[in-house]
Amino acid sequence: MIRWTAALTRAGITDPHLRQAYDDQRKSVRKFALPEYLAARLLLPAELHPSVVAAVAYMHETDELIDAGDLSVRQAALRSWGTQTTAALESSSLPDQATLVPLWDTVRRHPDMAARVRDFLDGARVEAGWNGFDMEDDFQAYVDSYSLPALMLTASLIAPPPGAGDLEAFVRGCRALIEGWQRCDFLADLAEDAANGRIGIPQDELARHDLKFEDLRSKSEACLPALERLVRAQTDRAETALAQCRELPALVAAGHRPFLEALIAVQELRLDAVRRAGGELLHREAGPARLASLRVLARQSRLARAQQRQAR
Repeated sequence: MIRWTAALTRAGITDPHLRQAYDDQRKSVRKFALPEYLAARLLLPAELHPSVVAAVAYMHETDELIDAGDLSVRQAALRSWGTQTTAALESSSLPDQATLVPLWDTVRRHPDMAARVRDFLDGARVEAGWNGFDMEDDFQAYVDSYSLPALMLTASLIAPPPGAGDLEAFVRGCRALIEGWQRCDFLADLAEDAANGRIGIPQDELARHDLKFEDLRSKSEACLPALERLVRAQTDRAETALAQCRELPALVAAGHRPFLEALIAVQELRLDAVRRAGGELLHREAGPARLASLRVLARQSRLARAQQRQAR
């Protein structure tokens, strides 16, 4: 893995204040998204590392602001954050808000990112007002309006260039990836979300399996067989979505393919872990074994190095 300071230099980031701001966010991203962080650092070209960190950190910061609390508090926090973000990106000088400094710099290095940030903030209004889904269509609308723009903050950095014939297929592949990812997230977080009064499983899906929200919040042992059936049904849908994004790596530059392969593979591992947990999701979160994730990264890292040798 290339040293972080060398990655900053490769990206042309030489100002000490900027380098420190990026480094602060790197440490944060490493804590809350370690598999994705390692995938980016091991498998993407070094000059993209700072921009990926900035995009992921901004997405996480936004999500943390609007993910918990009363509806009015979440919506007020988003309005304030959106105002701060807009002012920062429109400014010709470094923002006062430290967490916005890397995003400000990244937008100047990747001008298309500004539109992605606006799309994400527009979609964040859905997340700030979200209290669960009535039907599957509501979940699909959530993926379109919030989950996909969130993913595209990072994915846009490795997308085919504007005007390329593969761009629409790339976005469709990203949509399939994030649908499977989001279903998996909602299942993995079921216990925590139920305790907070909202879950990501549509009400009509609960009814189809003779479940009620109160069954999940109270962690009723009597509901475990029905929950097992629901988990199987939801993971089957997530698996179908992930299968539809397998074309993604072929649509991007060769240097970006190992990263996408690893990202998809790690999501498949997460899905397997959630499926195995089944009814135990009432009591604990589920995620892939760290060793299995590291094996995926090691395998893709070897492939990336082989590609680099062939390109010389």
